[in-house]
Amino acid sequence: MSIAKTYNPKEAEDKWYSYWMSHGFFRSVPDDREPYTIVMPPPNVTGVLHMGHMLNNTIQDVLIRRARMQGKNACWVPGTDHASIATEAKVVAMLKEKGIEKSSISREEFLEYAWEWKEKYGGIILKQLEKLGASCDWERTKFTMDPDLSEAVLDTFIKFYKEGYIYRGIRMVNWDPEGKTALSDEEVIRKEVNQKLYYIRYQIKDSEESVIIATTRPETIMADSAICINPLDERYKHLQGKTVLVPLINREIPIIQDEYVEMEFGTGCLKVTPAHDLNDYELGQKHNLEVIDILNDNGSLNEKAQILIGEDRFIARKKIAVLLEEAGQIEKIEDYKSQVGFSERTNAAIEPKLSMQWFLKMDKLSKPALEYVEDGTIKLIPDKFFASYKHWMENVKDWCISRQLWWGQRIPAWYNEKNEWVIAKTELEAVKEFESQGKMASGLRQEDDVLDTWFSSGLWPMSVFDGVRNPENADFQYYYPTNDLVTAPEILFFWVARMIIMGHDYTQKPPFRNVYLTGIVRDKLGRKMSKSLGNSPDPIELMEQYGTDGVRVGMLLSSPAGNDLMFDVSYCEQGRNFANKIWNAFRLVKGWEVVEKEATASQKTAAKWFESRFNQALIEIEEHFSNYRLSDALMSTYKLIWDDFCSWYLELIKPAYQSPIESETLAIVKGLFQKVLKLAHPFMPFITEELWHDEIFGDRTEKECIIIADFPKVGQFDESLIKEFSTVQQIISEVRNIRNSKGLSPKVALPLAINATNIDYSKYQDSIVKLANIEELTFVKEKVSGAVSFLAGKDECYITLENNIDIDAEKERISKEIEYLQGFLISVDKKLSNERFVQNAKPEIVENEKNKKADAEAKIKILEESLASLNS
Repeated sequence: MSIAKTYNPKEAEDKWYSYWMSHGFFRSVPDDREPYTIVMPPPNVTGVLHMGHMLNNTIQDVLIRRARMQGKNACWVPGTDHASIATEAKVVAMLKEKGIEKSSISREEFLEYAWEWKEKYGGIILKQLEKLGASCDWERTKFTMDPDLSEAVLDTFIKFYKEGYIYRGIRMVNWDPEGKTALSDEEVIRKEVNQKLYYIRYQIKDSEESVIIATTRPETIMADSAICINPLDERYKHLQGKTVLVPLINREIPIIQDEYVEMEFGTGCLKVTPAHDLNDYELGQKHNLEVIDILNDNGSLNEKAQILIGEDRFIARKKIAVLLEEAGQIEKIEDYKSQVGFSERTNAAIEPKLSMQWFLKMDKLSKPALEYVEDGTIKLIPDKFFASYKHWMENVKDWCISRQLWWGQRIPAWYNEKNEWVIAKTELEAVKEFESQGKMASGLRQEDDVLDTWFSSGLWPMSVFDGVRNPENADFQYYYPTNDLVTAPEILFFWVARMIIMGHDYTQKPPFRNVYLTGIVRDKLGRKMSKSLGNSPDPIELMEQYGTDGVRVGMLLSSPAGNDLMFDVSYCEQGRNFANKIWNAFRLVKGWEVVEKEATASQKTAAKWFESRFNQALIEIEEHFSNYRLSDALMSTYKLIWDDFCSWYLELIKPAYQSPIESETLAIVKGLFQKVLKLAHPFMPFITEELWHDEIFGDRTEKECIIIADFPKVGQFDESLIKEFSTVQQIISEVRNIRNSKGLSPKVALPLAINATNIDYSKYQDSIVKLANIEELTFVKEKVSGAVSFLAGKDECYITLENNIDIDAEKERISKEIEYLQGFLISVDKKLSNERFVQNAKPEIVENEKNKKADAEAKIKILEESLASLNS
């Protein structure tokens, strides 16, 4: 069977993905093998594939494919998150396009539209992940609002409530006026914003005197309950016990004293607005001040504001400033920068708002989640994120878990006509609960609020295996705890910490062992890739252009764990070129004619060298994998295949033009090629599967696929052979460099003499002659006068160019090399003369530095002798 001249990624991708699916290679059921489990961070049901998803899911697929090849029972559970705020916003927008306001329809009607939207768009991203090659067990696909997962959420709420962790109360919360819902602290993004600082004059009642208050929010003055001064501030001691009039509305409020006020900030006077600032609220509670909420849920002013009723808060800010100016109550306005909270989902500026909400006490629940990471039971990779994790866990606040939405798991609280409430899963159970408390159960209604999305996704590693409702089931017992979690650092607290908290609370076990934290995908200018900036390529288009394997390689080449990656499409081009390199190497091997003959001595040596080099590289690759340095593991694989296999090994054993290859050599090549393909498969699943099934490797059964082939295991290697061959490579490369620098054709054969000191070159002679195009190879004990010389290891080599050598240029070259080595020697000497380095470094590192020094000194000596011979 002939092979196409060029690799066709799309053809291979479509063919092999459907083949893997139809033959059940992604499917996992409990058996007697070691399980390896990953649960996918469920993307929002609103989502489409972006570059962050590409990176995250490529990493997961590499890990799962490698584990599968290692003989583990690899289970990768996919799914999507209902994403309360984001999805509800999408559905509301869709309804507006149809001329329907959410407020004009019932909850049931709205949910019908929401489910319809979910069924139409909710699976898009999962289909796109198939294009990426994601080898998920699709039969296990879950959605956070599946009936069984929703039941697990309600069970968990009821469990926490019965244990005393959940309470209901009026608290100051983060209010999203666009989403019209409360948010937890972690859902608020702080940004520095350019603002105005308004200095407003408050008239003291029955006096010509006034006090000046500095504020960035003049639109809230109508909600002021007091003016506060520091009791130690001499400027204002005379105002104690007096009152002021709120500008524009002339409402009388007291002047109070509290050390909370910073005398140096602004004017030293603080307006206290308990309904619209958390610190003011606490100050108001302390001094028993009135709470006046002047904002509607959508951020507009209500009737309590008395003026500008119905105006949006930011429009009101501008209009208030004008009214204050006209009334002569603005002292001055300054430019000012300050931190403002924004909704992580809608990007609306957050309003502090007093609201009746449901909360989960976090102080006790969070302690085991910190201990797991502190004692290494759960490893954060990289560990640089531990400090921020520890700080958050030690300063955790109660979690506001209620959301004023319709899309999500509805809180299982039930109210009677008297507004008394009980917690129960169903209305029938609520009736029984009311009756058991001796209360009336008439006029029952369920709580309107739903639970925070993160409450449900916090159960994800358990609920996907039905571990909350049925912890004794076979799946949960086998797959939990999971192994690795791959996610983004920005949801370390949103999601990761909550999964650890809930996992421990239910099972007394961590939900996973390792948390691999990816970086942010940025463009060449360092900007985060986003649709709004227009700097993010379409992942599907990238895969169409460069092939999926090419894009996977491109993403991973630039993605060290936890560090942001500066992505450029040139990485994908590099990945595509790598795929083409493997394809062309295979075409070369497949195109050889064969003769029944034993391999030559040089071919056997070449095979032994590559086998040793493969095993040496495999140790390095395995170490990278064990430390989750996936980009390094890929780069080591890349270099092994491109350089060692393609550029050296295949060139060493390649027969002369139109000559056949020895059958024994071809058999060895095919064996090594299969090992190379297996090593590359986790990174490049499609091209490796395509080549794996070529007839050159013999007949394979329908189940003999590379996806379940044994991942290579480290074998023995000959370190001295690798070291010797490194010198041979250096000789070949130097001869080629001399040709290039002298403008000689590669076809011009050159004489080479080697002053061999400790290497027997006889077994490498044919290889040197072949790859360096040597007309005569001799071994000498003395310098060859008039020749161009170079060092390979500790051996001096000579190329005689007859009259083609430029003596002055050669002297300059040698002098520069001596100068470089002398500088290198100084740096090594500094290291070895540093007592702290010698005492603290590992003995093998110190020995390595000593060897570097000896090599440099030997090379300098030889070069100085060569220079002297040219001067004579």
